[in-house]
Amino acid sequence: MQPKTTYRIREYTAFLQQHYGLRFSDYDSLHTWSISEQGIFWESIARFFDVDFDSPYQEVFVPRTHFWETKWFTEATLNYAKHIFKNASSERAALVFQNETEKLVEISWAQLISKTYAFQKKLIALGVTKGDAVVCFGTNSPETIAAFLATNALGAVWSSCSPDFGVDAVYDRFKQLQPKVFFAHQSYQYNGKQHDCTERIAAIQKQVQSITHTIHLDAHAVFDDVSAQIDQLQFVSVSFSDPIWVLFSSGTTGKPKALVHGTGHMLLEHLKALALHQNVCEGDTYFWYSTTGWMMWNYALSSLLCGATLCLYQGAPNHPTKDSLWHFAKDAKINHFGGGAVYFQKQMEQPSAFLQSTNFLFLKTMGSTGSPMSTEVCQKLQQQFPKTHIVSLSGGTDVCTAFVGGHPDMSVIPGEIQCKMLGASVEVWNADGYAVKETSGELVLTAPLLSMPLYLLDDSNFLRYRQSYFAMFDTVWNHGDWAAITHNGGIVVYGRSDATLNRFGVRIGTAEIYAALAQFQGIDDALMVHLQHEDKDELVLFIQSDTEWEYEEIKSHIRKTCSPRHVPDQILSAPEIPYTISGKKVEIPVKRLLQGEKLENVISLDALKNPNAMQWFLKAFG
Repeated sequence: MQPKTTYRIREYTAFLQQHYGLRFSDYDSLHTWSISEQGIFWESIARFFDVDFDSPYQEVFVPRTHFWETKWFTEATLNYAKHIFKNASSERAALVFQNETEKLVEISWAQLISKTYAFQKKLIALGVTKGDAVVCFGTNSPETIAAFLATNALGAVWSSCSPDFGVDAVYDRFKQLQPKVFFAHQSYQYNGKQHDCTERIAAIQKQVQSITHTIHLDAHAVFDDVSAQIDQLQFVSVSFSDPIWVLFSSGTTGKPKALVHGTGHMLLEHLKALALHQNVCEGDTYFWYSTTGWMMWNYALSSLLCGATLCLYQGAPNHPTKDSLWHFAKDAKINHFGGGAVYFQKQMEQPSAFLQSTNFLFLKTMGSTGSPMSTEVCQKLQQQFPKTHIVSLSGGTDVCTAFVGGHPDMSVIPGEIQCKMLGASVEVWNADGYAVKETSGELVLTAPLLSMPLYLLDDSNFLRYRQSYFAMFDTVWNHGDWAAITHNGGIVVYGRSDATLNRFGVRIGTAEIYAALAQFQGIDDALMVHLQHEDKDELVLFIQSDTEWEYEEIKSHIRKTCSPRHVPDQILSAPEIPYTISGKKVEIPVKRLLQGEKLENVISLDALKNPNAMQWFLKAFG
């Protein structure tokens, strides 16, 4: 049965009319107001979602000279986990969980409360208090969710890495926090194989010397003898801008940036993004395929703030079958299904019989992020799921949200992201610092964003912060994405700015070339780099394929589909394309390696999902 359509964003605009006397003729006027009146806008979000402040705020928005100096909801205190547990209900599950070998399991709110209480009791006994750092080397499981909630309820700061990270990658991240307590899974299953983590856990314990205690999540099954009521949980009030968690940049080059996010900042931003832009409603089921090392784990977690049931899958997306996640979606009756754009591309190349024959009318939205979704893939999804809202998001770990995303009450134009998110002052600027439309440029924010990181660890003078986001334009945030705003008002993101190809003075996004290649059945993956030497300027395309190709056929297709400027000078076969653990192609490290830089200066192999792929490039070109 198709779920009843209720639009939270309509309810919000009605709320603005009733309580603020505001009327908006269209979304553009609402968005413009959300930027020009940030104080009133964010206060209205807090009121609309009935945010519980333990201490009231004095001023909502206090701009300063620099974006990062902006003050939000001064004097206010609150607790994030408390807002999750106020949605506890005996009428629906808190979590739904499945892995590669076990059947779907529902975890009730009573069970989640009891598990959180058990972990919190242990943390209190270990002396964890507000502001302490607690880290997790864990899977995408109910135990990890409970460990986070127990940590957050005490006002401690959370950070996590998935167990597919190498020891050095974990050390590079966790050492920056100086954590007191370490949660860890001793083993996990992925792609049909059991992976033992005990040696890596021991190495992490030894290297991160601030760790005083380790709690093994495997020893705490979801169903145990602990029973607790919600009033037994302790909820410690923290300031609106006290840290909630620390996320990390990919770390493909140098030390990963440790991005510190604010408690109230994440609470309000995620309520706005999930409820208004993705239409997550009370009683919905929400799923985003992720690991604990990707910001989408944190983002999906916040669906609990909206009264949704959070659905968790631990395992490979294509094991034991290509349809594993679709079977999970069917069994869990998932209303919101999210994943990386690459996943949807692979699924739409040859949709399975199960996918084509199954009724997915319960799907309200399908979300995609991580890389640009091509026009063709979006069209195929629309054909496969005609009643489902296809949402493309683009943002980043830096802000743990999206700058541009969906609108449930607007039409979807394949190849475009629907709108700028409320509260996000998004523009596209050319190299001279002027806003442009219908031409590509740098995606920037011209006003402070609530979910900007508070600061970076080990960056007391904000030097690395400024270098990361304000080096190109010192008065606006430059996110490093190459994008364009269309005549429809939609947004096209072509890829990372530093990975765009400068061909005969024209900048080209690699996403355009990858989209063209996706039409070739048999080309499993590709990576394009622009090599510039003193005597040579060339585009090199690497393709991953089991098929022998006539390269001129590929060049002709790219020329016809894109333009002559997009045609590579060389096409080479590679056994595998390297990716970061969070699923992004490592275009720049490959480019730097091919231009003669040493591997140790180019990338940390522990930051890669498939390090052997990079080893091939090293042997072939290093």
